[in-house]
Amino acid sequence: MRIALVSDIHGNLAALEAVAADIRVRGADVIVNLGDSLSGPLLPLETAHFLMASGWIHLAGNHERQILALQPGSGDPADAFARSRLGAAELAWIAGLPSALAWSDEVFLCHGTPAVDTAYLLETAAPGQPRLATADEIAARLGDVSSPVVACGHTHVPRVTRSPRGQLLVNPGSVGQPAYEDDQPMYHRVENGAPDARYALLERRDGAWRADLVAVPYDPAPMAELARRNGRPDWDHLLRTGYLPPTGDARR
Repeated sequence: MRIALVSDIHGNLAALEAVAADIRVRGADVIVNLGDSLSGPLLPLETAHFLMASGWIHLAGNHERQILALQPGSGDPADAFARSRLGAAELAWIAGLPSALAWSDEVFLCHGTPAVDTAYLLETAAPGQPRLATADEIAARLGDVSSPVVACGHTHVPRVTRSPRGQLLVNPGSVGQPAYEDDQPMYHRVENGAPDARYALLERRDGAWRADLVAVPYDPAPMAELARRNGRPDWDHLLRTGYLPPTGDARR
């Protein structure tokens, strides 16, 4: 059994297409999207259409929830941009997505943690940059989830680790947004340092699960130029470099 994990696409259709092409070459029995698919100043409608036709398993991330709850004149500008371009069919699709899913007896899927879509599972927010979560923090966030494999997204940080109980924990990183900043619960920045599109491959071999993190090179220039045309020069910079600009707002 081989499962491809994607997450945090953020409307970056070019990166998504590059990842999908790489998965086709490597092969996967199942493809899972862990959410935060559309929010951002890029191609939310076109990305929604790609995903709706994909046949993949999809979760809703916190940004799907925020897009649906958005009130005129308020909320995250990236969510507002996506909402303004989505129609009734796309909104109905994201409204029907689960935020977490016990996909099988062995694999549990979530966007943030099993209980909270805005919480970090494998990292802990700290001033400056998030740090690796402690074993006790991870155990508390997992709660009573005992699946041998837990896949999460949200932090955009590719990581493979294990819980104190030995569960394999995998964050595939972000397909489409390699850096961001956030002010909750305190200001911090996440930077992957490369523009590559990220995903992960889970494989059950000889009765044991293993995971590989994959970085796919693609040309980010068209998406970066689109971001600039849509009023987000910060996204232009982060898409091209994998780093945040020295100043500016690159919140998800």
